[in-house]
Amino acid sequence: MRLYGDCTDDPESDLTSLKPLEEPYFSKKLIVLIGMLSTYRLKSDVKCIIFVERVFVARSLAYIIGNLKSLDFWKCAFLVGCRSGLRSMSRKKMNAVVQEFSLGKLNLLVATNVAEEGLDIQTCCLVVRFDLPQTVSSFIQSRGRARMLTSEYVFLLERGNERDEMLVESFSTREDIMKKEVISRTSKESFNDLEEKIYKVYSTGASVSTGCSISLLHHYCAKLPRDMYFTPQPKFFYLEDLDGTTCRVILPPNAPFRQVVSSPCSSKDEAKRVASLQACITLHERGALSDYLLPDHGKGTKKANASECEDNEDDHLSEELHEMLVPSVLKEPWSDSEAHVPLHFYEIKFIPIPEDRVYRKFGLVVKCPLPKEAEAMKVDLHLAHGRIVKTSFISSGVLTFSREEITLAQKFQEMFLKVILDRSAFFSDVVLLGNLKSHCSLTFYLLLPVKQCAGGKSVVIDWHTIRCCLSSPAFGCQVNSDRMDYVPIYDTLELLNGPVKKVDVLHSLIFTPHNKQFFFIDGIVDDINADSRRKGSKDISNAQHYKERFGIQLKHPDQPFLKAKQLFALRNLLHNRLQESTVVRETEEHFDVIPPELCCLKIVGFSKDIGSSLSLLPSLMHRLENLLVAVELKNVLSRFFREASEISGDCILEALTTEKCLERLSLERFEVLGDAFLKYAVGRHSFLSFEGLDEGQLTKRRSSIVNNANLYDLAIKNNLQVYICNESFEPSQFFALGRPCMVSCNIDTKSTTCYQRGQEIDVDVAEAHKSKCSKSHRWLHRKTIADVVEALVGAFLVESGFRAATAFLRWLGIQVDFEILDVHRVLRESKVNLPLFGKINVPALEESLGYKFRHKGLLLQAFVHPSYQKHSGGCYQNLEFLGDAVMEYLVTSYLYSVYPDLKPGQLTDLRSITVNNNSLAHIAAQQFFHLYLLKDSCGLTLAINEFVSYVQLSESEQEQLEEPSFPKVLGDIVESSIGAILLDSGFNLELVWKIMLKLLNPILSFSSLKLNPVRELRELCQFKNFELQFPDHEKVKGDYLVRIEIRANGKLLSFTATNHSSKVARRMAAQEALRELKARGYRHKSKSLEEIVQSTHKREAQLIGYDEECMVIDPGDLFEANFTETQLDLDWQEEQEVPPSRDHSHHEQSNLSKWPSGESSAHTDNLQNNSHDPALQQQIHQNMEITFDYMETIGNKSAKSKLYEICAAHYWNRPEFVCCKEEGPSHLRMFTCMVLVKADGIKSVILECESDPKPQKKAAEEHAAQGALWCLNHLGYLPKQ
Repeated sequence: MRLYGDCTDDPESDLTSLKPLEEPYFSKKLIVLIGMLSTYRLKSDVKCIIFVERVFVARSLAYIIGNLKSLDFWKCAFLVGCRSGLRSMSRKKMNAVVQEFSLGKLNLLVATNVAEEGLDIQTCCLVVRFDLPQTVSSFIQSRGRARMLTSEYVFLLERGNERDEMLVESFSTREDIMKKEVISRTSKESFNDLEEKIYKVYSTGASVSTGCSISLLHHYCAKLPRDMYFTPQPKFFYLEDLDGTTCRVILPPNAPFRQVVSSPCSSKDEAKRVASLQACITLHERGALSDYLLPDHGKGTKKANASECEDNEDDHLSEELHEMLVPSVLKEPWSDSEAHVPLHFYEIKFIPIPEDRVYRKFGLVVKCPLPKEAEAMKVDLHLAHGRIVKTSFISSGVLTFSREEITLAQKFQEMFLKVILDRSAFFSDVVLLGNLKSHCSLTFYLLLPVKQCAGGKSVVIDWHTIRCCLSSPAFGCQVNSDRMDYVPIYDTLELLNGPVKKVDVLHSLIFTPHNKQFFFIDGIVDDINADSRRKGSKDISNAQHYKERFGIQLKHPDQPFLKAKQLFALRNLLHNRLQESTVVRETEEHFDVIPPELCCLKIVGFSKDIGSSLSLLPSLMHRLENLLVAVELKNVLSRFFREASEISGDCILEALTTEKCLERLSLERFEVLGDAFLKYAVGRHSFLSFEGLDEGQLTKRRSSIVNNANLYDLAIKNNLQVYICNESFEPSQFFALGRPCMVSCNIDTKSTTCYQRGQEIDVDVAEAHKSKCSKSHRWLHRKTIADVVEALVGAFLVESGFRAATAFLRWLGIQVDFEILDVHRVLRESKVNLPLFGKINVPALEESLGYKFRHKGLLLQAFVHPSYQKHSGGCYQNLEFLGDAVMEYLVTSYLYSVYPDLKPGQLTDLRSITVNNNSLAHIAAQQFFHLYLLKDSCGLTLAINEFVSYVQLSESEQEQLEEPSFPKVLGDIVESSIGAILLDSGFNLELVWKIMLKLLNPILSFSSLKLNPVRELRELCQFKNFELQFPDHEKVKGDYLVRIEIRANGKLLSFTATNHSSKVARRMAAQEALRELKARGYRHKSKSLEEIVQSTHKREAQLIGYDEECMVIDPGDLFEANFTETQLDLDWQEEQEVPPSRDHSHHEQSNLSKWPSGESSAHTDNLQNNSHDPALQQQIHQNMEITFDYMETIGNKSAKSKLYEICAAHYWNRPEFVCCKEEGPSHLRMFTCMVLVKADGIKSVILECESDPKPQKKAAEEHAAQGALWCLNHLGYLPKQ
């Protein structure tokens, strides 16, 4: 230990380079310190801690040392506490500084006493006390930072200051005494006084002791929700009596409970630690601290963070390969060995609109019957020019097929699939059929042409057409070759593959090798031949055309040309090509005329009407397969909960179909509704089931459940991904019996047979589709799977209601059910807010809300800001959490029902406009809710008044002023009041729906829509190809300066705005930029959201899906409501002027007598204040005889039992019986008992009733209970007999 005196040495001799450092600018103590620090320039691996007393000195000293060039080898920082007033450090910053000091990034700390403990730096070679320690403990702890043998511990003393010298000498003397005491102790001696109490969580091993309980309690409070007007922190109050010192810990209003009182202890410090430990134990028991004794729930945080990361992930990295389910109805094969095979037969009906085309009738043949919903399926197939074909199925019973007919049918299907999808196979002269193995196919169904029976009432398979087609030249058969010699020349045509009868050419499929095209022959044009003039040309004949273009000399110029329809290119007809402006009209069908000698006859009897029908069937079967998959999911769910059977397969299909499919149906509207309900259901369950969580923890827990990562995990666990339709129908990927997928996929070949998603950037989408495997693997975004979960929730809501939706969530693994007892607990706990009746005009507030509360405590709590701490109740934050969830669902239900034609993105925009804090703050100001808000912050009061004054101005006056930032609390109390109504009404959503519509009517009219200006600016700049930049914001005098730069047509435009919130400043700058761009004529061509909303079709608003029964309020609750109703009016009329409150934020400790009792109010009865008065106790006993008649009305019940019933009926705490005195000899013992009753209400009372001495404890407790009943009856807390 070294002592530096400021006059002992001449510091100037060694500080020639520091001549400017003289008084009065720098003290001699500082110059000595600088000189001492400069002597360490040549030493390596040195670390130093300088201890000062004040935060300001620490900051200043660190700044001076850090800016002296002569001390540039010291890397300096300051370290102060996180509770050091306005100049405090955050706990995160403190940990970062300590970490850098430990790693050597810093080697000098200027610290307050916060660094005296916990810094175990082995290489700290210098510890300097710039300011002397005030206690021996501080001296020993700071000296303990110098751990090395060569470390120095230095005091800086003022020369001649005898007081400081004596203080240092006493520290040294006491240190020596303590060393001797420790050395002289033996191992057998104990330290009972220093023993710490420890609370341990055995499931995790986490523990907290009295020694660290205070810091844990502060850490918990630091994690509670806060704003700029409220900083949560615990407060400690002490009471000293003969038994010792007790400490009362008062927690912030947004904690799950308000106070804890320690047992009597020998000192204030010990009482503080004991009380803090008890508070930590209670916080853990209520769930506010996790099993790791931390305020943050690690699991929920991890999930939420995972979700955030995945949302920002690259799309390719967030996709996974999943197998698509094949409908079991279509997978059932038939046996090739059976002589007769019964198959279910369904006629496929085509109705073209307009009726300008002819379609051949077809039928579907399957082994198993189709479900009723699939049988009733109706699909509109969209053609060009707005034309559609309506399709449906008609069950036609069971047909029995012979083995030969099965073979013919399979060959026919293989044939037409090759024609429409693999037509290049017909380039060769002969095509072989029937060589494919049927077991290679994933589906087993047949599509066959049908014809009307003779009677006309039923249809049958057209075997004649099937046999005719299969007996064609393309399959090695000669068409009537043995009879051609007897056919007249005028009935034949000379084709490229020989003479053929005209009747065989008509309604057949031909191939023209010169241009590799296929045509349906629809007729013979007798008046057009090779010598005829070419259509569209005045002087060129058909013969000259083919000679000049193809180099072909027509050899039969007299032959009539054929009227031909080119074979179609198969397309996805499920895509909605019908636009709103498209007019459906008849169109003339286009035909070509071609010379017969250029044609090869391929398939006889394969007519144009058959081809027209075949162009529809793949799209139709694709929809049928998807519907069957949806029906299978419905059947799976129906086995777990009966409500699933009430929903239609079409609705489930819509919830499973993504926008990527490009069909008329998609999951997005369902997803918007399901997302809102999921948040409401999970939020309601969390609010009721986790009483110890604050609003921030509730939000985090809800996010951990409803985020995409968790929904994805649950969907995969329940195998939902196999049902999802996520790809548009690609005709080239249509595989059926007769055309199996040739790319086999198994575990070993999966990675190579399925195309790699990372290659999609380099290859065409069509090429990627060609790599589809036999198991229908496809890539799915994780978010897509999560969206399907939300869409299914929305589908159940629309079709079946809340019960079905909650049953689905229960099946999925999301807990949304709650106990009725939890509701009663919340209602009971709200009574602690009743003493605030005198602070708020409750009748006027209820009139503004349009609802009369049964439990007034809920309404009072909904309007308490956490800065108001002069009561024992809570604040609005948790009610705000519940109200936010229910309002989001109600508004979504409103928008979903009123605007059926709006896109999901537009619904989301309207919802964000409706329920954002700005809109709700305007509602609160218009309804004068701010007048009822209880708060204890001048800054908040000023902010509210400024905003309300602006809102009340006319539009012309508002345009001349800059809109002030809205206090978030105004929007919060709108949500909290809705949450309070929801609870008080027993979750009567119909009632809340009506109140919400009335309350939000000014917003729901959407007369003036205001989108997020930042988003609107981005969209405008993207549309105009302007370069938009947001440079990093700057901090100027406590406000944020935000700049937006736009390069428009070569000109740089810059816009700035300042606000204490960077987000608000950015919005303000974006609004200014939009005004300027619009003034320059830059506007978006598409309609604005306001124009779309005003022009779209509207329906009547409906509360979607609500089918729950609201809870019935208990008679005890109704009794309390009637009781408080009369008292309320009286209290409001007799309200007294409330004196201005004192600010306790800077006083951690005070005497308990100055703290108002947590169960008291401004209207506490005199009885409470005099409950310990002996005269009052005597009066109670004297009146016991008078109340004998009243006690008789109790009947057979004891007074103690009656007292328990009364406390339970009023939701009071149980009465506490204590034996306070025992006297007399052992054989004549007399017991005196006391009962403590906390009667909560408008006028809260604490009763302590003491019995007469009784020979038995039970009799003494009964006597004390009788006294308590008399008092309660006297005060009017009991009903009149």
